Amino acid sequence: MNWLAIYPEIVLLVMACVITLVDLWVEHPLRTPTYLLSQATLAVVAAMHFAYFDGGATLYAMQRMVVTDPLGHLLGFFATVAVMITLAYARAYASEREMLKGELFTLSLLSLLGISVMLAANNFLMIYLGLELMSLSLYALVALRRDHAPATEAAMKYFVLGALASGFLLYGLSMMYGATGSLDIPQVFKAIAAGTIEKSVLAFGLVFIVAGLAFKLGAVPFHMWVPDVYQGAPTAVTLLVAGAPKLAAFAITFRLLVEGLSGLAVDWQQMLIVLSVGSMALGNLAAIAQTNLKRMLAYSTIAHMGFMLLGFTPTVVSSNTYSAANGYSSAMFYVVTYVFTTLGTFGIILLLARRGYEAEQIDDLKGLASRSPWYAGVMAIFMFSLAGIPPTVGFYAKLSVLQAIITTNVTGYIVLAVVAVLLSLVGAYYYIRVVKVMYFDAPVQTAPIVASGEVRTLLSLNGAAILLFGILPGGLMALCAQAVVRALGT
Repeated sequence: MNWLAIYPEIVLLVMACVITLVDLWVEHPLRTPTYLLSQATLAVVAAMHFAYFDGGATLYAMQRMVVTDPLGHLLGFFATVAVMITLAYARAYASEREMLKGELFTLSLLSLLGISVMLAANNFLMIYLGLELMSLSLYALVALRRDHAPATEAAMKYFVLGALASGFLLYGLSMMYGATGSLDIPQVFKAIAAGTIEKSVLAFGLVFIVAGLAFKLGAVPFHMWVPDVYQGAPTAVTLLVAGAPKLAAFAITFRLLVEGLSGLAVDWQQMLIVLSVGSMALGNLAAIAQTNLKRMLAYSTIAHMGFMLLGFTPTVVSSNTYSAANGYSSAMFYVVTYVFTTLGTFGIILLLARRGYEAEQIDDLKGLASRSPWYAGVMAIFMFSLAGIPPTVGFYAKLSVLQAIITTNVTGYIVLAVVAVLLSLVGAYYYIRVVKVMYFDAPVQTAPIVASGEVRTLLSLNGAAILLFGILPGGLMALCAQAVVRALGT
């Protein structure tokens, strides 16, 4: 067995156990030793992922059930950095709500381990194992604040609907196993390419797989859990749900649909187009009516995941695949930039919250510019990026997905691009409303905004990165394209 391929996962598992034991002797109210040990672990894992990605090798392990390729390592690097940023933003908030326990750090690391397993999966069982490890950790995290009724209700909804979605995915995977006789993704691809399998069985299994993936992405009509979980969960945990798991959802969509089921691309392309348009329409229109900031961002997530799915649609056009790599790399670029913009947005919400007070309503941002021009400016950058306004990275992310579908030169895809642009214009309204509230409304809160030097620096760097990658997006786009091309090449 090639242990070298799974070193990052081994480090995460061992350190999650070590941190659980170390925390038993920690009495510091801010859990400083546990926090520093968790951040050091994540820093080492991120460095390992980047070193593997830089090496460019594709390794197999565990009877080829695991593959570590540049795509998995690049997404693993971003997911690990996302969890690092999340824990830094969440620490003060969790401390004030008696949530800053060893479980917060251990379950965060275990959810990241589940994400890492999904990123490296080359087999249906590994995908399911990683998915359940991540999901169970997140269910427990949502319910971590046991005295808080909305959090408990959100955890129950998440758990019940998550179990239903896992059942969909598992049933679809079992249908594929029955039809192809293998659980290994490359073997499934070969069996479908041979063209000897009954098409109706494959199509039936594919419907269940796409439904399971759509739930994990939060796409319409499997989006019901997203607004309730985002609003009900403690904001620190909402950030964990909204960040790194989106990268994992992109990865398993790529592994299953592209690497395993590309022989059925004509079928799943149509399904993804319906999911995409439905998500953009409902997400953007429903967000307009929201007064709760977290709920608004939840509907915005649904719309963004719909936009990201557009990148998966130009896989096979007129029986050739020349648009595929372009589409996948733009979708990957979109989801990476979206995650880091979302981290910053929720970072500001966490910053404005204090003991006994949640900054969850849009009205809670009134007059932020007069209270703190710097934080209002950073929040405005995040809002403009989510709306897709230049020179932020959100504009370039949307542009890259649109050019991927327009360059197919197919009328249907050009119409799809026009629909996406029109729905994005609708979405711009509710983001700009937040900026208007910050700059033009009188403040309702006068309490000073207290932040540690670490959080201040991190939020400033986060905002600067969103601007920088908007002005100079080429480097990150090239990394995504390189990872996708190498993954397709193997």
